[in-house]
Amino acid sequence: MRAGLPYNTRNPELLALAHRARARLQQFQQTPSNATVPRLQILRELLGQVGEGAWIEAPFFCDYGAHISIGAHTFVNMNVVMLDAADITIGSKVLIGPGVQLLTISHPLALADRLPADWTPGNGQSPYVTTASPIVVSDGAWIGAGSLVLPGVTIGAGAVIGAGSVVTSDVPPGMLAFGNPCRVQRAV
Repeated sequence: MRAGLPYNTRNPELLALAHRARARLQQFQQTPSNATVPRLQILRELLGQVGEGAWIEAPFFCDYGAHISIGAHTFVNMNVVMLDAADITIGSKVLIGPGVQLLTISHPLALADRLPADWTPGNGQSPYVTTASPIVVSDGAWIGAGSLVLPGVTIGAGAVIGAGSVVTSDVPPGMLAFGNPCRVQRAV
């Protein structure tokens, strides 16, 4: 899965990791925002790495959590979704606006490739083919509210993504990019 190869989303090990994440997320959502020590402890149990001074607003959602790394002094606003079948690496001093989605998961476009004809219910396999590619958000980047970052994208250090953008390709360091699809507009 983390190597970018097709994987079975119904694998028992992955399901156990997802259920563990759901339990930690429920704890996190129910912990008051002023209970900073318990909130940080829950995040450290949920995520692969949480840097000093990082802050995530509830509600927050992720698939597994274990494949997410968040750098020091990064702020993740409310209603952020991170589908972390592949690694999601977020640098230090990053701003992530409300409603942002970091989506590492993809499926083949062709119906025959996406939904194999030989699939049968109850065989322990997912009925659809799934792959994942990592996302990197470098130090000092800012992703505006409601933006979608698609699989395999790297956002460079200090780059700014305008609100509501659909980021389908890499954004170089220090650039302002926005739109659907997101395009580099100018240097910051």
